Amino acid sequence: MKKRIAIFASGSGSNAQKIMEHFKRSSEAEVVLILTNNPQAYVLQRADNFEVPSHIFSRHEFYDTDNVIRLLKNLQVDLIVLAGFLWLVPGSLLNAFPNKIINLHPALLPKYGGKGMYGDHVHQAVLAANEEESGITIHFVNEQFDEGEILHQSRFKIEPGDNLEMIKFKGQQLEHQHFPRVIENLLKKMKS
Repeated sequence: MKKRIAIFASGSGSNAQKIMEHFKRSSEAEVVLILTNNPQAYVLQRADNFEVPSHIFSRHEFYDTDNVIRLLKNLQVDLIVLAGFLWLVPGSLLNAFPNKIINLHPALLPKYGGKGMYGDHVHQAVLAANEEESGITIHFVNEQFDEGEILHQSRFKIEPGDNLEMIKFKGQQLEHQHFPRVIENLLKKMKS
């Protein structure tokens, strides 16, 4: 039986698309649901393009009810992937899916993590600190932003003259290259 993946995203969903592309013809796993807290998120269009069902939820539904957990349980989801999802995952969801929720962060944790550190905020902080390198971190999710066990890190060099767009581009190349593969490897290690 194929492993079942649910993806949470708040925005454009380019990583969600790469994951859906990666598993579209897989005999091992499939993306069964895209979830978002943003009714305007472009990830909904991407889900539609791949004929993957989607679910939009409110803050109340996510934090004060078990609706999202029930939905994921009913779909027998094996792994939850946060791909540009900006809310802190509630304890109830972590408890329902222990060691089955992973996130991608656009920097080399533990640097540049925590509340408010997402997207361009991260890249601007990296630039402001005159770092010589940055990268991506894929990690398990726990009760704190960006503090779960690290599964994978990849780095790129920051050249003199690299601006925000260049750093973002280099990071996104690594995300698209590594995130689907790390998910695949993690699913292989999971017991059926």
